[in-house]
Amino acid sequence: MPMAVKVLVVDDSSFFRRRVSEILEQDKDIEVIGFAVNGREAVDKTNQLRPDVITMDVEMPVLDGISAVKEIMAANPTPILMFSSLTRDGATATLDALDAGALDFLPKKFEDIARNNEDAIKLLQNKVKEIGRKRLSRFSRPTPTSIPSVSAGTTSRPAITQPDRSFNRSTAPASNIAANTRASGKKYQIVAIGTSTGGPVALQTILTKLPANFPHPILLIQHMPAAFTPAFAARLNGLCKIKVKEAQQGDRLMPGVAYLAPGGQQMLVEGRGGNRTLRVFEDDSARITYKPSVDVTFASTAKSFQGDVLAVVLTGMGADGRDGARMLKQAGATIWAQDEKTSVVYGMPQAVANAGLSSASIALEEVANRLVREIGCG
Repeated sequence: MPMAVKVLVVDDSSFFRRRVSEILEQDKDIEVIGFAVNGREAVDKTNQLRPDVITMDVEMPVLDGISAVKEIMAANPTPILMFSSLTRDGATATLDALDAGALDFLPKKFEDIARNNEDAIKLLQNKVKEIGRKRLSRFSRPTPTSIPSVSAGTTSRPAITQPDRSFNRSTAPASNIAANTRASGKKYQIVAIGTSTGGPVALQTILTKLPANFPHPILLIQHMPAAFTPAFAARLNGLCKIKVKEAQQGDRLMPGVAYLAPGGQQMLVEGRGGNRTLRVFEDDSARITYKPSVDVTFASTAKSFQGDVLAVVLTGMGADGRDGARMLKQAGATIWAQDEKTSVVYGMPQAVANAGLSSASIALEEVANRLVREIGCG
């Protein structure tokens, strides 16, 4: 029998601490081993108890959640799940926490992104178990790099040191990785990238390395609440050489622009030739779990672009992207999957790889260089 995932619950609200604990301990594979009421206590309890996972509030007295994440990741790297409010400030703070080293997040009212209470309970339990399997003690020690925090319409925060979450990172210089990768010679018109848990950091890692002259549009499908995608797009746009925007209804696909699917909606490609645009719409279908859905966007991209697509499936829970990747593959497109070592959760890329749809399994730090080489730019 596998050992239970040991969890430290951190929140200044006694009600929320109790509720999270009750939900987690309904699962026999999870054990709550302690509580903390502020960030300073969270750092101390992490040193004492060495939990497998920490659930962390953002706004707390004495030491806030972001500062606590930074201290924990510097001293005792531990998988951290953030709880945040569904507001612009909450989104900005959550993205800062991910930059600081947290692995994933849920809205503080996590029922808001689930169909019913039972789904919400399972969502929290599954996220804790999934990231608990990524023991950060297995990671290589961090080699910090300073990444500025950029957010639209808010006071800028200090630059945040981002830990290295790529485990046994390749020691080959980036330029050598690109030079040693032979391009297939295939022609493309668009790149599509789908991801979930661990995706914000993965997308930032890839997109910040792409040159300003990247010759094709890029579609980004990240499982994320509606309140978060505007702030995430703005942050990426401030960090990248290419342009990044939250997709809007009727957007015309332009080279060197990445379009982030809005949270809570679906993003489709419509049209052929030079008249391709994006359709963004509310989806009330109970049949489709994810909004946005990688499968939905991939399927429409296959219909519009046929085989002239390079699709990448990155870290994430579940199997969203597998069916869409199958449609792309049948149309002649190229599919890549992130490798297991550098995935926060190897669910989505594994589903694609196990179905025989991906032609390459690539470490996160190599994806941008492979893209540049394969597309023929830079």
